[in-house]
Amino acid sequence: MQLRLISWFFITLNFMEYIGSQHASRVRRQGRMHPNVSQGCQGGCATCSDYNGCLSCKPRLFFVLERIGMKQIGVCLSSCPSGYYGTRYPDINKCAKCKADCDTCFTRNFCTKCKSGFYLYSGKCLEKCPDGLEANNHTMECTSIVHCETSEWSPWSPCMKKGKTCGFKRGNEVRVREIVQHPSARGNPCPATSESRKCIVQRKRCQKEGKGKKNREEKRKKSNKDESKETRQESKGRAARRQNREQRENNNKTQPKKRKAPNKEQDLAPVDTAH
Repeated sequence: MQLRLISWFFITLNFMEYIGSQHASRVRRQGRMHPNVSQGCQGGCATCSDYNGCLSCKPRLFFVLERIGMKQIGVCLSSCPSGYYGTRYPDINKCAKCKADCDTCFTRNFCTKCKSGFYLYSGKCLEKCPDGLEANNHTMECTSIVHCETSEWSPWSPCMKKGKTCGFKRGNEVRVREIVQHPSARGNPCPATSESRKCIVQRKRCQKEGKGKKNREEKRKKSNKDESKETRQESKGRAARRQNREQRENNNKTQPKKRKAPNKEQDLAPVDTAH
């Protein structure tokens, strides 16, 4: 029993000496690597050095190494630059590089935008799209092949010939349809959107457009002529009545007033001579 206790004591003592030596060596390495560590840093750095720039960042900022010539400087950013993706750890947030063919990525194995000459498909950058897909040079992505789609045929038009529906026995009738989905580059092309076929109708004469038009024009002219004649007669009647009224007024103004004739019975009365 005593031997077991002594052995456990020596094991514990050796373990504590090992931990102390590891801590001392870590402190010595940090002292050699960052001899000028400063706590009063700027630009989001928590700790920094004059030679290496930022050594650690403030909370929520990402640590990334920028190369300046042969030298690498640590900087702290709110988001990772293009070509990098962010990873968060309990002690530090870092920006890691995307793959060589990837311009922007969510993780190292999931790209969101490829570099020139590559097409994006399911988070990967490919030089050639898989079978059943086509390369979209506008979005630089592998997309599904789209075939042309059309609507149903319209009913057949009336039987016509040279734009007329009369004056013939054999003509043509037409039907059409519309394109509802245009195809992609590798999709099936659109079929014809119109069809025509020969047709037979009971022949009938066409009304002469020139004669009918001439009759309508003559009727219109006659109607206008009658209306203008009535209008002229009414105007003449009004003018004559106005002239007669003015003449009567002028005659009344120019004629002198007539004197009253003496009463003949008064002139012939007997004269009293009794005086």
